[in-house]
Amino acid sequence: MKLQNKILVALAFAISTVGSFAQQLDVNLQIRPRFEYRNGFKELMKDELYPTSFVSQRSRVNFFYKQEKFKANLSFQNVRVWGDVATTSSSDKNGVALFESWISYDFNTNWTAKFGRQVLSYDNQRIMGGIDWLQQGQSHDAVLVTNKKNNYQLDFGVALNNNNEAFYESAYVTNYKNMQFIWFNQKFSKLSLSFLALNNGYQYENLTKNRFQVAYLQTLGTYGKWNVSKFYGDFGLYAQTGEAAVTNDKVDICAYYAGFNLGYKFTALFKGELGFEYLSGKDQNDTDIRVKSFTPLFGTNHGFNGLMDYFYVGNHKNSVGLQDFYTKFIYDKNRWQVTLSPHLFYSTASVYNMTTLEKQDNYLGTEIDVTVSYKVDKNFVITGGVSEMYASNTMEVLKRGNNSNCNNWAWVIVSFNPQLFTYKK
Repeated sequence: MKLQNKILVALAFAISTVGSFAQQLDVNLQIRPRFEYRNGFKELMKDELYPTSFVSQRSRVNFFYKQEKFKANLSFQNVRVWGDVATTSSSDKNGVALFESWISYDFNTNWTAKFGRQVLSYDNQRIMGGIDWLQQGQSHDAVLVTNKKNNYQLDFGVALNNNNEAFYESAYVTNYKNMQFIWFNQKFSKLSLSFLALNNGYQYENLTKNRFQVAYLQTLGTYGKWNVSKFYGDFGLYAQTGEAAVTNDKVDICAYYAGFNLGYKFTALFKGELGFEYLSGKDQNDTDIRVKSFTPLFGTNHGFNGLMDYFYVGNHKNSVGLQDFYTKFIYDKNRWQVTLSPHLFYSTASVYNMTTLEKQDNYLGTEIDVTVSYKVDKNFVITGGVSEMYASNTMEVLKRGNNSNCNNWAWVIVSFNPQLFTYKK
């Protein structure tokens, strides 16, 4: 039976039984096409290449079911680029994928356990987030136990990954092999403070011992946010230690992160922010085998360090780190929101021209992002933006391409999120 038919059968069964058992059944839909014009997105434009444009689309349907102490969620999606299959094609290139599939049980008013494919999103999503900008998003196969009462929440999460129902140990390099984390949050009158301890095991093959082993990376830190009168802000401090898997071995990790953001509400409609991020890196001439570059492992990194994704969005890992000085100006009135955000980028560690061996200036470039959003109604939002990267010679050495070229990016998202129906007993 095709997956689409299975979905319809499951929905029909849920509807047929809801009158007998369920207190609530919600079904909602998301259709989200996105146009992009790329002319130096993620990397500097090369002389011999030309800009491109395309439309990608997410189509997602969510089923949420609630019965007494049980909750369940099923989320199916198709992600495509317009034209990636012929107009007369009998099959889809990507098909239908399972984004979320979980069930939770409330042991009492304080303790809950959730099992299955789920989004793990915490704080400002710098370390763990849903990456909603990606059309496919990000979700994990995990068990999550939550203790929540009054103004605190404590989460315990565990995950174990494999390629299939194996009969013996085999290589797994798709993702982390296993994961454990603890997240604690305490809310005060003007302050919210969180602590995270995250342990990820990555498998590698030890040829000397002729077997697979696991290197464990720990990420430890705190995040806080506050809101006092017209002032608001947040900060994050994290360190990474443990070991990283390399060919036939593992090496030590010593990396760290610091970031802060301070905002001020000038009027009810206009506010401004000033922020800074520091992600440790490693000098390109450093012969120390230790990993010194911080990695925001599962973060929604598109929301940080400029919208053109030059850093930490599938790139810049184990590199020279980053310093990001930025401001943000936000005008929000009725259904409109306009944001202007300039960034100044510097490397944390030293960059060298590998041809001349000359040390480069740490300044990487300036990016300016402008976004505009209009809420047509509660289910229909149109958002767009333009970005320009003014890259330095050091950026050209680091990223290749030509910094003299015009490097920019433009996009428009049309997001339609209707609630198809809700049934409550």
